[in-house]
Amino acid sequence: MSKPAVSTDQTLFVRDHCLCLAAQRAARSLSRRFDEAFRSLGLTSGQFSLLNALNRPQPPSVGSVAQLLAMDRTTLTANLKPLERGGLVRPEADPDDRRVRRLVLTEEGRDRLASAMPIWIAVHGEIDAGLIDAGVLRSGLAALR
Repeated sequence: MSKPAVSTDQTLFVRDHCLCLAAQRAARSLSRRFDEAFRSLGLTSGQFSLLNALNRPQPPSVGSVAQLLAMDRTTLTANLKPLERGGLVRPEADPDDRRVRRLVLTEEGRDRLASAMPIWIAVHGEIDAGLIDAGVLRSGLAALR
């Protein structure tokens, strides 16, 4: 017995109303825009976000960074590898619990983040200026977490 086909009207409705699809498309578009802006620094938008997440007074644990960035630990570890190879991040064992890994932003990592921040501010300002109400958008996205 064959399953009923999904109608073209249903497909178009999903295309025009699916919040998940809209969020994915917007995220890819934003990532491409920031990737291009950070290219001269040898960073991607994801790497910028990761460096920014590590910029704390005390080195954060892998678990806390994964939670902040809504990533599983395996994905976070894979994303850290290029930053480690580039000398921007260094993992260290926690002095109080050797099972916990802390992520240290190196001096070079801090410098790269400092170089990227004015770029982020400029591009983010352009994007915000083009939105009708960026605050409402941020609130709506935060409500989905």
